[in-house]
Amino acid sequence: MSKSKKRGLGRGLDALLGGADTAVLDAEPEASESSVSTGTAVVADDGQLASDNVPDRKGLKQVAIDQIQRGSYQPRRHFEPEALQELADSLSTQGMVQPVVLRPRAEGYELIAGERRWRAAQLAGMATIPAVVREYSDADAAAVALIENIQREDLNPLEEAAALQRLQAEFGMSHKAVAEAVGRSRTAVTNLLRLLDLHDDVKKMVDERSLDMGHARALLGADLADQYTLAKMVVDRGLSVRATEALVKNYRSGASSRQETKATMTKDPDIQALELRLSDTLGSQVLFKHKPNGGGKLEISYASLDELEGILEHIR
Repeated sequence: MSKSKKRGLGRGLDALLGGADTAVLDAEPEASESSVSTGTAVVADDGQLASDNVPDRKGLKQVAIDQIQRGSYQPRRHFEPEALQELADSLSTQGMVQPVVLRPRAEGYELIAGERRWRAAQLAGMATIPAVVREYSDADAAAVALIENIQREDLNPLEEAAALQRLQAEFGMSHKAVAEAVGRSRTAVTNLLRLLDLHDDVKKMVDERSLDMGHARALLGADLADQYTLAKMVVDRGLSVRATEALVKNYRSGASSRQETKATMTKDPDIQALELRLSDTLGSQVLFKHKPNGGGKLEISYASLDELEGILEHIR
């Protein structure tokens, strides 16, 4: 199977990590995560990083595990126990070559990137692990932690959205600034942040991956109290994103379940496709109200002035 194309790093991240140290984030996440490309470090006969032979460039050193504390900007909430144990077994036999990223604290170090490796190393009983130690501001630490996880492409959408919101809230960043920091489009950032407005039970469905991001975004057009009911209908019926948008629209107008289903099936597919394409482009819900005589209305919804600014940028 071919490997998927990885997202680009955010603007200025190379400077944050110090040039060659971007390998810490760019390395392809193999099953073991225990090694990187040749030349990153010198490995001793027992598979451990040979600290005596490693040049002290860019802060690369061995750090005692008990001196490392969990990062305050880690976006990931879930770590699969089986996957951690598999990684720990690999570390026990091969050692750890790909370093974690730390910043010094008053007592020890704070983990910036590489929490899976750090957790697995504890399971493997390792006393020290290789680390790149650098000074980071809080904003830089948050950006690196988020991007390291985005690069691995296995954060669920709500974890990513919560991390983006934290960048925005704690550091006063606009959607545009957040997008530049993490190497995503402004539209993508806006779409992710809107997921945080979902009903808590719908968020749980997204967390558990029983409802994907496209369907969840479509449900944002419904009243908060109705979203969970509609989400269950979407899953039970196996509706497409376009059908979900039609369902939400008809539910809001007070149609019965029978009418909803009929409307979902009979709405002009070309209009549905155009609504979906424009919604994806603008990062906001777009609805066409088309009349038989060829006229009609185009409605674009926005939830904040920041979203409105993004829409206007696309139109200009």
